Amino acid sequence: QVQLVESGGGLVQPGGSLRLSCVASGFLVSKYRMSWYRQAPGKERELVATSTELGFGTNYADSVKGRFIISRDNAKNTVSLQMDGLKPEDTATYYCKAHRVKFTDYWGQGTQVTVSS
Repeated sequence: QVQLVESGGGLVQPGGSLRLSCVASGFLVSKYRMSWYRQAPGKERELVATSTELGFGTNYADSVKGRFIISRDNAKNTVSLQMDGLKPEDTATYYCKAHRVKFTDYWGQGTQVTVSS
């Protein structure tokens, strides 16, 4: 059974840090482009960060460059998002996505991140 399960969200003060994790089952993340998206209330879902297949390359939204780092552990079949210097505008539900050309995309159920004092 294919599944993506995110964890690590929570409430944090501005300037704080969180580390999100996405555990995959039923497929190998090493064969997929893995991404983190986020969606704030009333806004469209947006791409935050991407790790290309085998983890050779990464891309980030301009709004998170220098603050967020995406990484993967192919041996553990997981992808993580280290978020530092969090801002209130980072508040959103964060989703993990797996993409591979000619294959079905997979999404996790999301984890809530709230940045507030």
